[in-house]
Amino acid sequence: MSLRPEKAELDVLKPYLYLNEKEVQKSGVVKSVNTIFLTNKECPFKCVMCDLWRHTTDQHTPEGAITAQIEYALERLPDASVIKLYNSGNFFDGKAIPKSDYSAISEQIAGYDHVIVENHPKLTGPHIQTFKDLLAGSFEVAMGLETIHPEVLPKLNKQITADLFKTSTEYLIDCGIDVRAFVLLNPPFLTNESENIEWCLRSVEFAFETGVTACSIIPTRPGNGIMDKLHEEGKFVPPRLEALEKTYELALKLNRGRVFCDVWDLEKFSDCNICINQRKKRLEKMNLVQMKLPEIECSCR
Repeated sequence: MSLRPEKAELDVLKPYLYLNEKEVQKSGVVKSVNTIFLTNKECPFKCVMCDLWRHTTDQHTPEGAITAQIEYALERLPDASVIKLYNSGNFFDGKAIPKSDYSAISEQIAGYDHVIVENHPKLTGPHIQTFKDLLAGSFEVAMGLETIHPEVLPKLNKQITADLFKTSTEYLIDCGIDVRAFVLLNPPFLTNESENIEWCLRSVEFAFETGVTACSIIPTRPGNGIMDKLHEEGKFVPPRLEALEKTYELALKLNRGRVFCDVWDLEKFSDCNICINQRKKRLEKMNLVQMKLPEIECSCR
């Protein structure tokens, strides 16, 4: 934490970001999705690779702040059938999302067919069912698995095991809740490209074996302080864009369920300004059609 850059200046009555996007559902239908990135108290788990704390506060989120943020975003977003309430941490951390706001939140999003939030596997429990019961539509929880590498996962300070992820997923499924997993490509402490691809794919396979309906591959980014130090020490290597493309193609080929490639700040992983936009659009389209598309030709490859 001592290596962190400054946090962003935030207004607790406004989300720090909101956007509309398209995403293919488990039914195979592409639907419009409104995503709101809520402003709230920082996650208590200090994962080594995380940079989401940049858009969090140090204080408990006051009652009514989250509903004010949702109202602010929904007034500016188009109609959609799916909503993601992402909060740079854990929706079921009462210090981040007050439980007293659950009822009001459910009323605000009653018009959505499907609701997705993010949460830490350790915070899985009956309170999730309480929130689900308030919803008009179906419900999904996204959780970070990160990697199943037996030596790397403990070093991430995620404070989970692969078995904990499995039992948390099974609990949620028993409650009638869908689960999606976040998996890292090139986590710190694993620096060989071929091993990174292998362990990312093994982690994706494991996630589907636990019962998740979707898996998002996240290229691990520098920029949070400690990751930059690990990079300097040779303990972290950001993934090349070519490696991300290859991993995503192989993950789709598994045909186990929906797989998404995170294209946020994709430019950071490319050395070529000529083809990056086309390659980003290709990955975005692959996210929708869930199949490999022709590669983008460029002199850099």
